[in-house]
Amino acid sequence: MYTADPARYEAMPYRRTGRSGLKLPALSLGLWHNFGPDRPVRTQRQTLRRAFDLGVTHFDLANNYGPPPGAAESAFGDALKADFASYRDGLVISTKAGYLMWPGPYGEWGSRKYLLSSLDQSLKRMGLDYVDIFYSHRPDPQTPLEETMGALHTAVQQGKALYVGISNYSPQQTREAARILGELGTPLLIHQPRYSMLDRAPEDDGLLDALEELQVGSIVFSPLAQGLLTGRYLDGIPAGSRAASESPFLSADTLTEELVGKLRALDEIAKSRGQSLAQLALAWVLRGGRVTSALVGASSPEQLEDSVAAIRNLDFDAEELARIDAIIRP
Repeated sequence: MYTADPARYEAMPYRRTGRSGLKLPALSLGLWHNFGPDRPVRTQRQTLRRAFDLGVTHFDLANNYGPPPGAAESAFGDALKADFASYRDGLVISTKAGYLMWPGPYGEWGSRKYLLSSLDQSLKRMGLDYVDIFYSHRPDPQTPLEETMGALHTAVQQGKALYVGISNYSPQQTREAARILGELGTPLLIHQPRYSMLDRAPEDDGLLDALEELQVGSIVFSPLAQGLLTGRYLDGIPAGSRAASESPFLSADTLTEELVGKLRALDEIAKSRGQSLAQLALAWVLRGGRVTSALVGASSPEQLEDSVAAIRNLDFDAEELARIDAIIRP
């Protein structure tokens, strides 16, 4: 039987999420790709246990994570029952709905019918009465925002979610979502955008500024840019990598000679800080406290340990930040 490490909270920093009372670990574990039937159950369980032992209290899912869709929630539900049942109140569990989950007109986007039906399915797969955070995974261009936010509010009113969030919303959509939810009495807790050293959109389009102004938390996905910032591609495209597998999220064409040169220069900065390139990238998105938490994936306990080690050095001096900017934005 699994018993959590009693010292698990000692090293991990916890950051308050916006103006709420909820604190999230600086690093959270996302279950996007590594918790389907194509991965050994033993490795999945070991990774989840190691995460919790390292102070990673937040596990982030979505209805369509797997593959196939739903598999990650089912696998996580099995792990909860086997290992974490007595630790439920020490966990923050989130899920989302918005992308295609089942065929037909009611299986994606942002209608009230889809969001609340999907949440019920997610709770059943995980064996839970409620999730801590329920997200609208993406804005729906054909559904009024009042309906989508109203569905999130209903989830809280029904006791099926404690907090609500949004993901992939523009700054303008975020402001409007926050306004609607505020009027309903269910504050917007958190936004989940894509953000990394190679993807500065939340800085450039004003999203981070909007979140600060609204006092809404942020948890960023793809802080390692689909693996580009792991150091895996410093010497070409290794067999078995995402770029070698014709993934829709990272193609071999992306790895130009210019980009590889930038990655190698960033790796030199990481070495000067006593970090791996992945640790540098995670520390960079967490710099200054603007981001509440960074989502990392992990295919093994060892990979997770390497990511969590980033918390040992989250500070940057002005020269380091200038060098990074000079590399990425010459």
